[in-house]
Amino acid sequence: MTEYAAFLRGINISGKNRIPMTELKKMFVSLGFTEVSTVLNSGNVLFSSDDKDTGKLRSMIEDKIRDEFKAEIPVCVTETEHLKDILNHAPEWWGTDDKNKYNNLVFILTDDTPEHICKEIGEPSEGMEQITVYDDIVFWSFDLTCYQKCRWWKRTAEKGIAEKLTIRTSGTVRKVCLKKGK
Repeated sequence: MTEYAAFLRGINISGKNRIPMTELKKMFVSLGFTEVSTVLNSGNVLFSSDDKDTGKLRSMIEDKIRDEFKAEIPVCVTETEHLKDILNHAPEWWGTDDKNKYNNLVFILTDDTPEHICKEIGEPSEGMEQITVYDDIVFWSFDLTCYQKCRWWKRTAEKGIAEKLTIRTSGTVRKVCLKKGK
């Protein structure tokens, strides 16, 4: 049995794509997954499955969301052990207690590589934001005092790029990893 985290893109934001976590949890159970739990209200689901094919799991979840909630919601599925590995390889500047920094993990929902996404978005704004690629994700931090000037902050929300990504804060990813196994 493998433990997974599913990150749903764009649910429960400003009243759009509203999916109650209790209903989402029931949906995951109906797919035959076990040890299902949700973290926060933003579409973070922990579950276990005997299936090792994350692409198949992703398709099953997206199809079921479309059927049950009538919404096209892209999903990133990753093993929780992989999330732990990601956090263990965080750059020193990422995920600190500095209240002026906003720390994110950028998960890619397409077949694009992190390097391709970085090239498409462009260089981070010098002195205001930082990025580092590790494996299949991008660590990204920006300065809250000048976020509107940050290239990545603007570009990750643009049509054509936004649909390729789902972004989680360092705090959310840590909560997901801490809840694992409970």
